[in-house]
Amino acid sequence: MNKKRMWTVLLLFTLVATGCLSRPGALREAAPEDVGMDSNRLGRLNAVVNTAISRGDFPGAVLLVARKGHVVFRRAYGFRQWIPSRHPMRVDDIFDMASVTKPVATAASIMVLLEQGRLRLWDPVTDYVPNFKPFVKEEEGEKIEIGDARLWHLLTHTSGLPPYTNAEDVKAVYGKPCPTESLVHYIAGLDKISAPGEEFHYSCLGFITLAHIIQRITGYGVDQFAQKYIFHPLGMTDTFYSPGKDILSRCVPTEIQGRIPSVGVVHDPLAMLQGGVSGNAGLFSTADDLCRFSQMMLNGGVLDGIRIFSPLTVERMTEIFGRTAFAGRGLGWDLDSDYSTNGGDIFGADSFGHSGYTGTSIWMDPETETILIFLTNRVHPVDGGAVLSTRSKVANVVAASILDP
Repeated sequence: MNKKRMWTVLLLFTLVATGCLSRPGALREAAPEDVGMDSNRLGRLNAVVNTAISRGDFPGAVLLVARKGHVVFRRAYGFRQWIPSRHPMRVDDIFDMASVTKPVATAASIMVLLEQGRLRLWDPVTDYVPNFKPFVKEEEGEKIEIGDARLWHLLTHTSGLPPYTNAEDVKAVYGKPCPTESLVHYIAGLDKISAPGEEFHYSCLGFITLAHIIQRITGYGVDQFAQKYIFHPLGMTDTFYSPGKDILSRCVPTEIQGRIPSVGVVHDPLAMLQGGVSGNAGLFSTADDLCRFSQMMLNGGVLDGIRIFSPLTVERMTEIFGRTAFAGRGLGWDLDSDYSTNGGDIFGADSFGHSGYTGTSIWMDPETETILIFLTNRVHPVDGGAVLSTRSKVANVVAASILDP
């Protein structure tokens, strides 16, 4: 049996065993060589991921690679759960996406509203959050307010908001669950650490604020809006906030809470405080669903005849935003910031993606039409796993397997 045929048979066997072959809306499958990749080089991924698991960096992972509209590699590694008993990882398991929520749900929803003519990136944040406190600078003993943060400041993490705030402090004021509107009122009153557009500070608080703005404009929470305008049209049937009891058996556990793993409950404290729906975290998804979203982006905003964005909107979202080029960020997406190591060292300057605290990662390269989804459960059973180095190595192996750009 030749190498290409052997790879195809192995891929088909995996798909049949996991039930993914017949899944409605799944992307087409191909052998790596069919899309200009080398299967032997791509096979190095197994050693990279298994080595990390053997070190105890994370219990397990799901890794998916697609190129030119075809899935060429999809595999589950290790365990979805270590405690209280061990259960093998499955390729269709559902992960707490953590900060991958930011571009896939929140920023995407903001850009849908922009295309609908219901907001503009230059809108002052105070149009929607009147008490949004400006940056205060002292000069010669006099306090000077430097304000007017815009929506694009929130999307590029240059609004001056601090990275995070203590959920227990908010809970002491507003209780639990805390309405997003109340949390945003609290966030707006925080001291800013820089003037708008001057410094990059990766901030969950900015995306919580954006989710509130979505609700102010539409009457929908970010969960409902993204489901209606993005996930449902794309056939992302395993992507949602707050998983129901009927699918908890497919959700990958996170930290142990009183001897019991947290399953289907968002890991992020501020998202948890809001009942699981937030602009910074709270989304649950699978590798296959994220691949559909990614392919839509690489296709210029369309998938299977369903258009989510115009090609120009995708271009603006996924290029470094000119007014804050120092940040290395697009509109919700990461291109060249200190957080972009999940893209590795080989993919080009136009590649983009995002990572999540729980161990999730998504990366796309328009130049080579490549998608890389790498999902781990590094916060199980405790928040101490390591994934940064492995993400980069995985991306490098994938990029190095492309022999026909």
